[in-house]
Amino acid sequence: MTVIPIERFPALDSTNAEAMRRAAAGERGPLWIMADTQTAGRGRAGRAWSSEAGNMHASLLVTLEAPQPRAYQLALVAGVAVFDALEAGAAPADLSLKWPNDILIAGEKAGGILIESSTNAEGLTAVIGIGINVTAAPPLPDRLATCLAAYGSAPEPRFLLERIAASMAAWLALWDEGRGFAAVREAWLRRAHPIGERMSINTGAERIWGAFLGLDPDGALMLDNEAGVRRFTFGDVSLGR
Repeated sequence: MTVIPIERFPALDSTNAEAMRRAAAGERGPLWIMADTQTAGRGRAGRAWSSEAGNMHASLLVTLEAPQPRAYQLALVAGVAVFDALEAGAAPADLSLKWPNDILIAGEKAGGILIESSTNAEGLTAVIGIGINVTAAPPLPDRLATCLAAYGSAPEPRFLLERIAASMAAWLALWDEGRGFAAVREAWLRRAHPIGERMSINTGAERIWGAFLGLDPDGALMLDNEAGVRRFTFGDVSLGR
């Protein structure tokens, strides 16, 4: 397996931002960008991502031939890869995934994934940003958070990233730019919260409650509510009611 280089910085504004700057300058990857701290880390929907020293903050820059509509599947690919890397490092037994991009321990957020992309002559340049709470769990305004150290595991961030990078390479190869997504979907569902669990999804325009029915063949969330089964390709999910 090809070893993807990792560039580590004491501090960056954002590893995703640095990876996107590299892409704009012509870098096509694959390349990991890692920072011990971020001064302007961000999550989905423009949220700030607190980036304390001791936690892991890294982004993978890759260029793909996959069309733009399939890029959102990368959050699911990355989720499975991170889950497997954490599990290999003796992560807590109640580790799980939440659609589309959260890593949970006992239902509390321990990590997140942010996908950004741009098109160029070579194809689709994608940045897969990953943040893992290793030693600290910064408070979140809308959900509970935790960290690996709370469960007796606190790997050095570079060591954790090396495990994630190896797992990511394997799952990206299996995904095969969408051609192998069925296997990724199946793996994601085995690692996620159970089918039938109550949840809500906020699309920005509305919040819908229902029961989790799994993922459709393309990776969209399937939710069963009073109006029937609905399909979502974006939105913020909250578990329980």
